[in-house]
Amino acid sequence: MNDRIFHVLEYTKIIEQLASQASSSLGKEQAQKLKPSIDVDEIRKWQDDTDEAANVLRLKGHAPLGGIFDIKPIIKRATIGGMLQPEECLDIASTIYGGKQIKSFIEEIEEADLPILRELVSHIVALNDLERSIKSCIDDHGKVMDGASDQLRTIRSRIRTNESRVRDKLEGWTKSKSKMLSDAIITIRNDRYVLPVKQEYRGAVGGIVHDQSSSGATLFVEPQAVVELNNQLQEAKVQEKHEVERILMELSERVAADEEYLYQNVQVLAQLDFMFAKARFSKTMKGAKPSINDQGIIKMKQARHPLIADDEVVPNDVELGEEYSSIVITGPNTGGKTVTLKMVGLCSLMAQSGLQIPAQDGCEMTVFENVYADIGDEQSIEQSLSTFSSHMTNIVDILKEVNHKSLVLFDELGAGTDPQEGAALAMSILDDVVNRGAKVIATTHYPELKAYGYDRDGVINASVEFDVETLKPTYRLLIGVPGRSNAFEISRRLGLDEDVIQTAKGHMGQDSESVENMIASLEESKREADRDYEQAEALLQEAEELHKQLEQKWSEFEDKREGLYKKAEDKAQKAIDKAKQEAEDIVAEMRQMKNQAEWKEHEWIEARKNLDEAQPELSKKQAKPQPKKNTQPKSLKPGDEIKVISWNQTGHIIEQTSEKEYQVQLGIMKMKVKANDLELIKREEPVKQKPMATVKGSSHHVKPELDLRGERYEEALSRLEKYIDDATLAGYPQVSIIHGKGTGALRKGVEQFAKGHRSIASARAGGMKEGGSGVTVLELR
Repeated sequence: MNDRIFHVLEYTKIIEQLASQASSSLGKEQAQKLKPSIDVDEIRKWQDDTDEAANVLRLKGHAPLGGIFDIKPIIKRATIGGMLQPEECLDIASTIYGGKQIKSFIEEIEEADLPILRELVSHIVALNDLERSIKSCIDDHGKVMDGASDQLRTIRSRIRTNESRVRDKLEGWTKSKSKMLSDAIITIRNDRYVLPVKQEYRGAVGGIVHDQSSSGATLFVEPQAVVELNNQLQEAKVQEKHEVERILMELSERVAADEEYLYQNVQVLAQLDFMFAKARFSKTMKGAKPSINDQGIIKMKQARHPLIADDEVVPNDVELGEEYSSIVITGPNTGGKTVTLKMVGLCSLMAQSGLQIPAQDGCEMTVFENVYADIGDEQSIEQSLSTFSSHMTNIVDILKEVNHKSLVLFDELGAGTDPQEGAALAMSILDDVVNRGAKVIATTHYPELKAYGYDRDGVINASVEFDVETLKPTYRLLIGVPGRSNAFEISRRLGLDEDVIQTAKGHMGQDSESVENMIASLEESKREADRDYEQAEALLQEAEELHKQLEQKWSEFEDKREGLYKKAEDKAQKAIDKAKQEAEDIVAEMRQMKNQAEWKEHEWIEARKNLDEAQPELSKKQAKPQPKKNTQPKSLKPGDEIKVISWNQTGHIIEQTSEKEYQVQLGIMKMKVKANDLELIKREEPVKQKPMATVKGSSHHVKPELDLRGERYEEALSRLEKYIDDATLAGYPQVSIIHGKGTGALRKGVEQFAKGHRSIASARAGGMKEGGSGVTVLELR
């Protein structure tokens, strides 16, 4: 594409605006070199670059690209052995830091998939050592700091000492011999401290004259007393200069050593800055990413001219390349036609440059090898060419090169000559370009071209709407409706007599009037269709909004329900925790009472286990279990085996404490329970006395455990032997022998006894909830 098309379509202004969005000269340089591509894959890649950067701006609102400089010339000078200045070193350190910042920023974004940006920042090398070296030697103002080297610190300390001594000496002069001085100040001439001495006291002061005032009345004299001190000061400053140069040279060599990585970082940062400049530019014009095809299809929804302000531009839908390949915009010169022409051409150039276009999402653009345009008044005084001749010169050049991969834009085709000849020539030129397969958009005010779109395949008429009421164009593009003259309506609105208008209509041919009426009808039909479409669109949006509100309400209901479930569960859990704490308190109290009563270790361990197992599992998904109906008789008796419903534990009645309350025994615990919380399991019947003794084969008088704690060894084994016989007779599958931990002698005795007894199948130590090593569990045969 030639530079002329960039000027005609104002592509250069787009590039200027794009460059202004760059954060550094690196991105600005790339923006200024941007030209449209004709490679489909390359254009798609460029569009993906812009879209990823735009996604980041939508998510984060910014991209940290500050403090980045074009350090390529600095790197090159360091590479050839040059000494860098402090400010140049700071630019390098700042660019290294900026690279690390943007790399970290991109890597920490988790809300979006950013393959292009992540791949780019992976090539940024964090040159921490070089950055630290520069920052430790040079402050933010570009001055080499005292701490850059021990030698520099020593030299500068000497300089400050010498300066102080010189000033002390001279200040003594300003106080003691102020009448010899034109002003009681200390000043500097030729980098040496001097005093302003009056001319008449030159001999009295002595020393070296370095300068004099313009009048000659004042001499700037270095007294002899400070000459040696000034010499020492100058010597120290020379040493300082050499040491600073040595430090800068050392930093320059380190920059040269990292040349490859620095160049790599600069290239990546330039690309990143350029990508985000495109994204920021898209944001300013509310752009959208177009899909790119190579089938010559253009679909733009609500597209706007990017160089016209949002409050002035009128968006339009433009389609080209499917049902029709050419659009002929007819009608009088009332404005809007040329804007549409330029908008399509400019958006094509922007899309092929990887820039998003000012349109709604879902737009589609094609790739043209060339865009040609004949727009504007091309009259050339220098070449003595008329407007028509200038236009024809451009058109001839276009016709020499146009092909099926071209976009051609004609503004007022055939204008500037006889209307009949101009219209005929316009139709012939359009035929030639259309037959070559090019995509064409042409504007004309010739009425003869209104029928052109009806006579040619692939060509459609269009016009720019004009509001007769306000006498102003609306700039809305009406596809399929040819333009019509509004001369009669405008004249009527401006007050022209109706008789004159009717006489004028009589001079028009019947065919022309019919065509005008047909166009008017088409315009009205188009307006009605647009109104219907807008109403349908509004109803659709209303339905979508209602759907969103319903979804939101449902979500709020779900959240509220979940909250209520959670609140109920928390309340129940607190009740359980409170009950467990009370149980813990009971167990603790029983531990303290062990020495006062015969409480057995395994019994309270078993009770604690039962308490833990009694904790209900709460779930918001399950219905609350209904307690069983109480089936206890009206009165319970001591000894009755009962079930405490709320605890789901069995025990027996000790005594009735009141009309509606009983004291019950649950394992080792005694507690008072309401009568309606008790369920009778079994009432023990009195045993009838029989005249003869019988052996009972039940376990009602044999407990499932034997407590041997405190027994002597021989007595314990004797009791154990008798107990095993009783337990075997009772039919227990296993029993627990409680011997305590102590010295372990009794435990070993039990184990030895178990090994030799015929009724014992095996022996094992008790589990954590069975008493641990203080209990031995015996499996009986």
